[in-house]
Amino acid sequence: MTAVSTPVAITGVPESARRAKRRGAALGLLAWFVGIVFVLPVLWMLLTSFHSEADAATNPPSLTASLTLDGYKEFFGSGGGASPWPPLLNSVGTSLFSTGFVLLLALPAAYALSIRRVRKWTDVMFFFLSTKMLPVVAGLLPVFLFAKDINFLDNVWLLVILYTSMNLPIAVWMMQSFLADVPVSIIEAAQMDGARLPTILWRVVAPIAGPGIAATSLICFIFSWNEMLFAQVLTGVVAQTAPAFLTTFVTSQGLFLAKVCAASIVISLPVLAAGFAAQDKLVQGLSLGAVK
Repeated sequence: MTAVSTPVAITGVPESARRAKRRGAALGLLAWFVGIVFVLPVLWMLLTSFHSEADAATNPPSLTASLTLDGYKEFFGSGGGASPWPPLLNSVGTSLFSTGFVLLLALPAAYALSIRRVRKWTDVMFFFLSTKMLPVVAGLLPVFLFAKDINFLDNVWLLVILYTSMNLPIAVWMMQSFLADVPVSIIEAAQMDGARLPTILWRVVAPIAGPGIAATSLICFIFSWNEMLFAQVLTGVVAQTAPAFLTTFVTSQGLFLAKVCAASIVISLPVLAAGFAAQDKLVQGLSLGAVK
């Protein structure tokens, strides 16, 4: 019986390996192209934020226009406008508190749905998912009327409660998959040593699922920081958040593009900084359970 030889190039590399290398190079170029396409609008917004309003409003826009910091100065109130610090602090407070409450509620729920599974746990997971099927705008009017009746409008804690309830289903779904990889033997050993459920959750489960918890908290923080519909309708001056404050730069007189771009850059910085600081945990958390 004669063996069938694999076509080999002059260099001795099999043809299949060369095709795989070319395919990898093509996919790499495609990934770079997609990445550049997604980054270009952000870079354009960054460049526009350093232009004057007259240069930013030109059509087509000019790449060689002179640069200035007027947009950032007006954002920080140098022209007599409102200070951005109260809205920024409100966004920080609502995002941090809501993310903390989400983690406190999602960790025990995910434990009950993954490690010590309750009966019909799949129905419970579907119920959590079904709560995200309702359009947010459909619940806006009932929430507004309820908050108005209890005199809770323009209150930071109203946003904290809403953001917690909005992000809790996503957090439970994510953490359920992360906690499913926690070895049950470790939990049973802790129980034999007399550890109770709170101790098991915070001393055993949380450290093992740390990357997953970090990824979940970062996503919940981003969702809370970027939410604008409820913040725009339910707040006024006291509890106004940064995204709602951003809309105040859009005026009917026009010539606001540079200020809006500058404000968007500043408001995006905390999220970018949080993502950059936790990027290793985010990658580990999102890849948990991907390889069995």
